[in-house]
Amino acid sequence: MDIKQIAKDTAKMLQSYLTYQAVRTVSAQINETNPYVAAWLHRFSTKERIQNGEAYIEQLFLEKPELALRIMTVRQHLAEEMTEFLPEMVSTGIIQANMEHRRQHLERITQLDLSNPSTPEEQPTSDSSSDENS
Repeated sequence: MDIKQIAKDTAKMLQSYLTYQAVRTVSAQINETNPYVAAWLHRFSTKERIQNGEAYIEQLFLEKPELALRIMTVRQHLAEEMTEFLPEMVSTGIIQANMEHRRQHLERITQLDLSNPSTPEEQPTSDSSSDENS
């Protein structure tokens, strides 16, 4: 397990997610002042693959540099605001989710089958079943 590579991959994924959130924020802001540009950004965002935030911004720079700069500014602000809380939130979230998954698993494996409530005394034995058939 290469922890450094996992951290790099996670950081890249988080950057792309923050790009997505920045696009949503900027789009909502622009929609209030210039619906035409907001519609253009929406069309551009559906055409370009926003899953790769860096490639998305590179392409946006070629078409509308002012929007790319604005999205980068919002993305940086989001990153600065959330990085203080993120490590603890991720750790706590994983611990809580794991605990819930384990609890549900334990409930499933220890659950009694209540659909057939017969007790061992009520179940016919091989002797009594042969008596019933006679």
